Amino acid sequence: MHQERLPARHESVPIRGIAYHVRLWGAAPTRLPPLVLLHGWMDVGASWQFIIDALGKPFMQGRLVIAPDWRGFGLSMPEAPTDCYHFPDYLADLDQLIEHYADAQPVDLVGHSMGGNVAMMYAGARAARVRRLVNLEGFGLPATRPAQAPNRYAQWMDEVRQLRRGEIALKDYDSVEGVAQRLVKTNPRLAPDKAAWLARHWARQGSDGRWRILGDAAHKVTSAQLFRADEAIALYASITAPVLNVEAEGDSLGQWWGERFTREEYHQRLSHVRDVRSTTVADCGHMLHHDQPERVARLIENFLNKKTL
Repeated sequence: MHQERLPARHESVPIRGIAYHVRLWGAAPTRLPPLVLLHGWMDVGASWQFIIDALGKPFMQGRLVIAPDWRGFGLSMPEAPTDCYHFPDYLADLDQLIEHYADAQPVDLVGHSMGGNVAMMYAGARAARVRRLVNLEGFGLPATRPAQAPNRYAQWMDEVRQLRRGEIALKDYDSVEGVAQRLVKTNPRLAPDKAAWLARHWARQGSDGRWRILGDAAHKVTSAQLFRADEAIALYASITAPVLNVEAEGDSLGQWWGERFTREEYHQRLSHVRDVRSTTVADCGHMLHHDQPERVARLIENFLNKKTL
């Protein structure tokens, strides 16, 4: 099993009615900005451990690093059952987490997938709070049309009913080894030792002996709100922090959306960011921080330290 080079500390922070679980590494900073790591959909803050273990000691010296579990993921579960999650809540949660850990100091953000989307939106809405930003495969979603709204709201209401009837649920497993196999099935590049380690943080054993993913099934309910590409572009244009856009060599967008949303369209949106550079990591898929943690860690270090990539 993977051995942590730098184990995390754990804190619970009250954020907007939820006890937010946060992993921390390093010390309270002096001159260095805190580094905030934002995980993706159906993931957990522990997912960043492989990056932490790959970051150099000089980079970590005197730096506070935090990795929250988003609401409804990991150990940041609402006390009362909920039937849906609204994307703007992640921005408000992040805003208060940053205030808690950084006070008025700007932070560095690194986000993967959904976490990258949150980071980009937040940096547009709260430009002064972000010093530098690394977006790992946070592409956003295909553009929508207002005419899609009636069907989308109807779909959302139908799925809320299905969730309450137990028709929308997450699969459980008979062993932690089964969870690890599920992780490898999703990402065949994930090394067995990393899968075995992550499985114990991605799922938890219940009183019945079954292992359940630490994610709320309500996350599977389709958003009632359409993704508005024009709003995303306006947020991108408001970002003042330098941005590093990192993509995996494998075409995740093509696998998910085909011609509905292409890399070319994403790059066109990205062109509205005033200070952005892009790079690609070879021999990896969407979970590039698991597949190539050393390479991704060097990219993060060099960019945050203002060195050549």
